[in-house]
Amino acid sequence: MPNDIFSISNKVFIITGGMGQLGQTFIHNIILRGGKVVVLDIFDIKQTKVSDLINKYDNTNFLYICTDITEKTKIKFAVDQIINMWGKIDVLINNAALDSPPNAPESEVGPFEEYPETSYDRIMDVNVKGTFLCCQLIGKIMVQQKRGVIINISSIYGLVSPRQDIYDFRRKDDKTFFKPITYSISKSSIYNLTKYLATYWAKKNIRVNTLTLAGIFNDQPQEFLDAYTKHVPCGRMLDVEEAVGPMLFLASDASSYMTGSNLIVDGGWTAW
Repeated sequence: MPNDIFSISNKVFIITGGMGQLGQTFIHNIILRGGKVVVLDIFDIKQTKVSDLINKYDNTNFLYICTDITEKTKIKFAVDQIINMWGKIDVLINNAALDSPPNAPESEVGPFEEYPETSYDRIMDVNVKGTFLCCQLIGKIMVQQKRGVIINISSIYGLVSPRQDIYDFRRKDDKTFFKPITYSISKSSIYNLTKYLATYWAKKNIRVNTLTLAGIFNDQPQEFLDAYTKHVPCGRMLDVEEAVGPMLFLASDASSYMTGSNLIVDGGWTAW
């Protein structure tokens, strides 16, 4: 039998922001296929959703570490724990990211001219600095191992500007609403980080790629779904399970000659 180039068996994955919808889907599918997963997220281990996740998986293939990825010393502490437990790190998925929440203050979803500096700093700190620090510290381990894979998760809003008309339903009763700018800036930054590190580490047998995703369906309001999907050639949002195949491809030997690339999974959004 030929070797399965898509195999991830016994590979050790780190997923930042693993408590979110995408992260939990990745966890399930990696462990299902024989991989081991470490989640780095900011939620306390005593929170119900964290303890439920820990109880769901065996401690031989799953580890949760409460970590603030914007603090270098905390990432270093987490990395030391992982190496002590499993002796290696095969794949880093930089998934953690902040966007403006639905209940964001009016100033955050108002005109660009009034956008708060504090909101910019908060999102850039996690989305860019956090990704940078994880690449720096975990990449150092991969250099020592002489192998590794980094997958940086980005968004179509890092490639193209948000379609502001999608949010017309938020502007009822003369309310002001603009999809804020910082998420787009942060996700655009990921592309050059990927390219830089891909060329910097290419001869160290470390591959770095970006996985760009469209909006993932998560029970959004019907008004939003109607407005969003008319801009998608496929006519619907991304089902979270549809992100698994591209992630496994980038993590496995099936993509062994692929580095510095951007794999776009968007139902055709950026083709128009």
